[in-house]
Amino acid sequence: MAQVGGSRQLAGTWTLLRLALRRDRVVIPLWVGIIALMVVSMPGALESVYSTPAERADVARQMLTNSSLRAMYGPLSGDSLGALVAWRIGAYAGVFAAVMSLVVVVRHTRDEEESGRQEMLSAGTVGRRAPLTAALLAALVANAALALLVTVGLAGQGGSGALALGLGTAGVGMVFATTAAAVAQLTQSARLARGLTGGLLGAAFVLRAAGDSSVSDGSSVLTWLSPVGWLENLRAFAGERWWVLALFAAALVLQGGAAYALAGRRDIGMGLLPTRPGSAAGRLGTAGALAWRLQRGSLLGWSLAFLAAGAAFGGVTKGATDLVGDNERTREIIERMGGQSGITDAFLATMAGMLGMVAALYVVQCVLRLHSEETSQRAEPVLAGAVGRLRWAGGHLLIAFGGAVLIMLLGGLGLTVGYGHSPGPILGACLVQLPAIWTVGALALLLYGVSAQAAPAAWALAGAALLLGWIGPALNLPQAVLELSPFGHLPRLPGGTMTWTPVLVLTATAATLTTAGLAALRHRDLTTG
Repeated sequence: MAQVGGSRQLAGTWTLLRLALRRDRVVIPLWVGIIALMVVSMPGALESVYSTPAERADVARQMLTNSSLRAMYGPLSGDSLGALVAWRIGAYAGVFAAVMSLVVVVRHTRDEEESGRQEMLSAGTVGRRAPLTAALLAALVANAALALLVTVGLAGQGGSGALALGLGTAGVGMVFATTAAAVAQLTQSARLARGLTGGLLGAAFVLRAAGDSSVSDGSSVLTWLSPVGWLENLRAFAGERWWVLALFAAALVLQGGAAYALAGRRDIGMGLLPTRPGSAAGRLGTAGALAWRLQRGSLLGWSLAFLAAGAAFGGVTKGATDLVGDNERTREIIERMGGQSGITDAFLATMAGMLGMVAALYVVQCVLRLHSEETSQRAEPVLAGAVGRLRWAGGHLLIAFGGAVLIMLLGGLGLTVGYGHSPGPILGACLVQLPAIWTVGALALLLYGVSAQAAPAAWALAGAALLLGWIGPALNLPQAVLELSPFGHLPRLPGGTMTWTPVLVLTATAATLTTAGLAALRHRDLTTG
């Protein structure tokens, strides 16, 4: 009887899995492809920079005395090219895999319940735990594909090391997939589920960074407390510790078991944590106030993250000159990414550019909140009253574009505090990123305004800009390719020459695209129930 009951609990799992993979047939391949490309492109880029064992050994020695760089990248465990790849990109690949996984799981669990679709599906022959199982299997498919691509792409550097890095990256992704699965049972909001899981991921990265910066040789207890640190301690290409994979397996079992147990203790559409009721007086009198209420938590989280990231990057800047040393190739790459006047200015410009490209993700998220409000049918009752589409959209755009100004200012403030430099040049370097950030957000609005189905493609645009800015200079891509991203046209500050023409052109482009997006939204049919 228990076996029959268990099979009923999972009835319809494979159908839901096929549906999930069909719905994500563009998003998952994009995530997997971008992360895999980041990893497998590293050997060629790093080989041109550290071409001899002596140069790689010198970098490993520098890590023993440079705590700020250990916090950013972790310790370098070996002097092979594969070990250098694992050191330079491993932790970040794990973080991106975790973000991919939590997005997939929340999308196919809490998002489905919040929209009401899961309730309709559950009226048929769908088991209680089938949606959760299908979501975790979709995340497993994505991470397995990522592990395969990483393993095959790095096999030339050593088969066992490539397999270890691939499995470790997928392991971090699946740990946070099960974290998201458990958190989704607690909260009634998909937005809050993503935020809480993202906060736990940020805490895991901070633990890893704090542990690595505090110990020059070996691993700190703090590093072992973080799943991102487990990937590092797997020691890919440097005498692999295969037993560390057992930590990933244990976390999957514990968190997955908790998620399944919690799923059986609540009703569909409800969360185990109580939802705070709104004011009986109804204080949200405008569309802008509603947008602020919906997005203020996200803005607060991004603001704190940028302030902390800026401080961390500022601290790393102090060791940038030591890392580069006399390596002309490294100096050229950093200068291509962010500056032309001194290695310190170039490094600060690179960090400001990275903050700008990440801020573009914030703007896309805010703009696409319009999409989620429409598809979840929450926009319809708002627009049925005296609120027009332009006022409704304008509130969210103000949070998106204005919020970008705030988080870039905070990122610049963090850089200033971490580096101990006068704020003027650094804040200017951060604020000059805004026209490119706004352009990416305006493109997202245009896609959404033309078609609700096309809106998710905005994530691909933001991801492409991030990819070009991150690894494009290291791959020595032509300047014409780098300029496919709006960030490729900006002046390189501090240290470079301030040119207003590209700034004004990008600002005008953002304004034009925003106007076109609002016009398209005004004239198309909205998704209705």
